[in-house]
Order: sequence, then C-alpha cells, then structure tokens
Amino acid sequence: MTSRRSLIRRSALVAAAGATALVLAACSSSSGHDMSSMPSMQSSSTPSASASASAGAHNAQDLAFAQQMITHHRQATAMADLAATGASSSQVKSLATTIKGEQDPEITTMSGWLTSWGTAVPQDMKGMDMSSGMPGMMSTADMTKLDKASGTMFDTMFLQMMVQHHQGAVTMAKTEQSKGEYGPAKTLAASIITAQTAEINQMNALLKK
Repeated sequence: MTSRRSLIRRSALVAAAGATALVLAACSSSSGHDMSSMPSMQSSSTPSASASASAGAHNAQDLAFAQQMITHHRQATAMADLAATGASSSQVKSLATTIKGEQDPEITTMSGWLTSWGTAVPQDMKGMDMSSGMPGMMSTADMTKLDKASGTMFDTMFLQMMVQHHQGAVTMAKTEQSKGEYGPAKTLAASIITAQTAEINQMNALLKK
C-alpha cells in the first residue's frame, strides 16, 4: 500500500514539472524573441557612437571659418550678379558666372556644418557694411560704386575689387588650414586657395590687357 502511494505521488510530481515546462515554452514562443539576443538595458540607453560623432570634431576656428566665409562668399556672389548687366567684357561675365557657380554650393555646404553644430547661420546682410573683421571685404560705398558703374569702367572695378576680395578669402582659408580641426573644412579651405589663386592670376592678366 505504501509503495503504491509513493508511486502515485511520484507520478504527480512528474506531471507538474511537465506542465511547468510547457507553460515556459509557450511564453517563450509567444514573445517571438530569443531572450539571450536582446540588448541589455545599459546598451539601449547609451547614445550610439555614430550619433555622438555625427557633427564631427571641430573647434572655434572651424566655426569662425564657416561663419565668416559664408558672409565673404555672399558678397562675392553679389558682385558676380552685378556683372550680368554691368560688364561689357565677355571674359568678365564668364568669370563672374564661374565665381557664383563655385561659391553658392560652398555657402550651402558651410551652412549645413553650422546647423549640425547647433550654430546659427549668418543672415544675408543686404544694405549693411560687411567690410569690418574680414580681409578683402568691400565697404557699402564700394558696392554702391560698382553697382552704378557700367561698361569698361565696371570691368576694371570688378576685376580690381574681386582680386582684393579673393586675396582676403585665401588668407582666411590659410588660417583655417593651420588652426582648424574639422577635416571637411580644411579640405574646403584648400580648394578655395587653389581655385581663387588661379582666378586672381586670371584677373590680373585681364587687368594688364
């Protein structure tokens, strides 16, 4: 009698263990996930390395370069716009088109950097004197004189002013190369030096004609 009761009790324990295993299996299958593959709470709450580095390593010089060169470029493109109606030389008009075509995309690129760095993009300061603080910039009086000029007088003024403007941009770009940290900004600075130095040579040649 005793051995029969022991056998019944052992069978009940086995059945209970089996039922528990079935319940656990059901829970696991219903979740549809292998628990061992799920990320820990610590890793899910930590920002990814790519997110934290998305803006790129940059310093105060990179910020100054982008902010100032945007304003510098805007004045150059404004001068180039005047050549469409003011210039008489086809070479001057072609050069102005080239300058605008180069610098408009660079303004867009640098504006994107500033936005990614959480820094405001300089506003278009039409009518304001932008000559202070940046090498090569024209004063409001200079821009007014250029706007009122036409024909060969415009051509000469444009070339003289743009040579000075480009020289200032090259100076700014060299400072970025020596003191900047952000790789793309230093690469753009090198491009500005190459392109604008070539254009300075071209303009000086036109002035000697």
